Amino acid sequence: MAAAQGRLSDGAGGMDEPREGGGDPGHGGAPPPPFRAAVEALQSARLRPQIEVETVPAPKRLAPYAHALEAAVVDGEEDLADGRLVLLCDPAGHDAWRGTFRLVTLVRAELEPEMAADPLLPDVCWSWLTGALAARGLSYGEPSGTVTRASSHYFGGLSARPAASQIEIRASWTPREGLGGVPDTAAHLVAWSDLLAQVAGLPPAAPGDASVVTLPQRRGPQSR
Repeated sequence: MAAAQGRLSDGAGGMDEPREGGGDPGHGGAPPPPFRAAVEALQSARLRPQIEVETVPAPKRLAPYAHALEAAVVDGEEDLADGRLVLLCDPAGHDAWRGTFRLVTLVRAELEPEMAADPLLPDVCWSWLTGALAARGLSYGEPSGTVTRASSHYFGGLSARPAASQIEIRASWTPREGLGGVPDTAAHLVAWSDLLAQVAGLPPAAPGDASVVTLPQRRGPQSR
């Protein structure tokens, strides 16, 4: 599985930094029941067969408690897109989050250079995130993030490689808490996997609105 490496931050002026005075993140003692329940719900989510998910070590400085997943959209032996989703929990609350839980994500995929040049692409990609959450009927607050596109051109000994472009979505949001102060993390994971599949260029999992737009299939998926 391709690992979504990189620092997880939404670039919102410390939105996902540890709460000041909140103790030593990553050494919060025994996880509180709401956090354990939220993690168990993540593990119960049912996703599309093309999406492979695994638990990975979580960042230690974003919150007292954290749980991280990495996922890849797989076509045979190729990865079409990959991403990371981190569940953060600060039982004391976080002013910027306006809650005790936060979801932070990084999603990325390669694009055709022509698609990457579309000036509307960042707005469209952000709408995919909010649309995926809305489609699952999820309530959330304080969304924040960035959409970045980058291009690579190869020279010299690498000149045989075609130019490559990549889209990267970094975002975070506060899932609304339900009974017992536990958010519906399973549904949020499913919505996030919908975003990952859409960025990868997969068609909707079920018949849907004809206005749903996905990225066209890349020139060639990345080798795993």
